[in-house]
Amino acid sequence: MTPTAGHYRFGPGSGRLLIRTTRAGLAAIAGHDLTLEVTRWSAVADVPAGDAGGPAAATITAEADLGSLEVREGYGGAKPLTQADRADIEKTARRILTRGGDATATFRSSSVVPAAGGGGVIEGTFTLHGKTQPVRFQVTAPSPGQYGGTGTVLQSAFGIKPYSAFFGALKLADEVGVEFTVDLGRVAPEST
Repeated sequence: MTPTAGHYRFGPGSGRLLIRTTRAGLAAIAGHDLTLEVTRWSAVADVPAGDAGGPAAATITAEADLGSLEVREGYGGAKPLTQADRADIEKTARRILTRGGDATATFRSSSVVPAAGGGGVIEGTFTLHGKTQPVRFQVTAPSPGQYGGTGTVLQSAFGIKPYSAFFGALKLADEVGVEFTVDLGRVAPEST
């Protein structure tokens, strides 16, 4: 299903926004690869109508409060994550990501390239802590009206020093995965 023309608003009730981290360093075996969910976010997709409209002419903007991260899963590690571990990880993430009281990340599309059969590529810019970098999301359409996208960002490109412990023997990899899913069945297009 290709989205019809309209103004779509998305948020946690119609999709998910996930951050995936991996571990690095000599003591990586002790840490966990993490899946964190952004619980406060919003996105808008404008799909124009007419001959010049359709998905290729769509614009997408999103805003995420990275201070709302919650640990959903931890993989690997010397022992399973406890509730105390989860609380500590969330507290540390908020401290690292909230600079000057603001942990807002924004995305603005510059290009939407649909693929035959659904999905495609969305390119744009990601802004955090006053720094803007290009980002590219590979989009799939696993079922009618449902879309998922994956991309990566480098923490250091936004002035973030990846978390480390044990004198740097355990640290997060600089590259962080960003994933989203949205369900058009949970939103109705507003008229444009």
